[in-house]
Amino acid sequence: MESVDYHDALAALTWQIELGADESIADTPVNRFDVPAAVAKAKAAIAPDVRPAVVGGGIPSDPAAVDAVAVAKAAAGAAQNLEDLRAALAAYTHCELKRGARNLVFADGTPGAPVMIVGEAPGRDEDREGRPFVGRAGQLLDRMLASIGLSRESSVYITNVLPWRPPQNRDPKPDEIAMMQPFLHRHIALANPQVLVIVGNHSCQALLGKSGITRLRGNWVEAQGKPALPMFHPAYLLRNPVVKREAWADLLSLQARLRDG
Repeated sequence: MESVDYHDALAALTWQIELGADESIADTPVNRFDVPAAVAKAKAAIAPDVRPAVVGGGIPSDPAAVDAVAVAKAAAGAAQNLEDLRAALAAYTHCELKRGARNLVFADGTPGAPVMIVGEAPGRDEDREGRPFVGRAGQLLDRMLASIGLSRESSVYITNVLPWRPPQNRDPKPDEIAMMQPFLHRHIALANPQVLVIVGNHSCQALLGKSGITRLRGNWVEAQGKPALPMFHPAYLLRNPVVKREAWADLLSLQARLRDG
C-alpha cells in the first residue's frame, strides 16, 4: 500500500467523519462484494445429500415419509363408536384439505338408520355449517327422500367420502380419497345401515373401485358387505334436469328394497 501524507490522511478521515462514519472497523479496506475462496469451497462442501432427520421410534420427521393411509387405518380401527371416529378425524393431520376448511363435516341424520347415503365432499354451505348436504343439492336430496317417505330425522344417515371441503369445490384427488377410505369404511361399520346409497362418481370410486355413474346407477351392488345403490348426485340433477326420470326410478328401487328386505 502506498504511503499517505499525514495531512492527506487527516483530510480523508475528516471527510469520512462528515459523512457519518464514526468508528474504525479494520486497518485495511475490505471489498464486501468479493467472495473469499475459502467460503466458496465451504459452501460446495455442504452440498451433499441431506436426509430427513429421524426422531424417536425410527420415524422420519419429514411429513412426506409418513404413510398417511396407515395412520388413517390405525386411527379409524381404534374407534369404538361414532363419537370416537369423529374425534379421530378431527385429530388427523395428514390431509391438506383440513388446513383450508372451516369445519369438519362428519355426518347428519339419524345414526343407525336403515339408509346411509355417501356423498363426495362438502361444498361451501356444508363447510360453513359443518353438516353434509345443506346447500341447494341437499335441499333437492331432502325432497327426493321425502317423495318415498324417508327423512334425515327418522330413516336416513348421511356422510361424505371427504370430511373437508376441497378448494374451489374441485374434484377429490386420489390420494385424498385413499387416506379417507379407512375412516369411511369404519363409519359404515359403526353406523351399520341396511343399505347404502352411493351418490356421484367419486363416491363410487371410493367404495366400489370404479367410476362411470351413468353406467353404474340403478344397479344394486355390494359395498362393505352392504347392498348398495349408485345414484346420480343431486348437484348433477340440478345441472341436468333431464335425468331426473332416472333418479326417480332409482328412488323407487330403493323404496322397494327397503319394503321387501
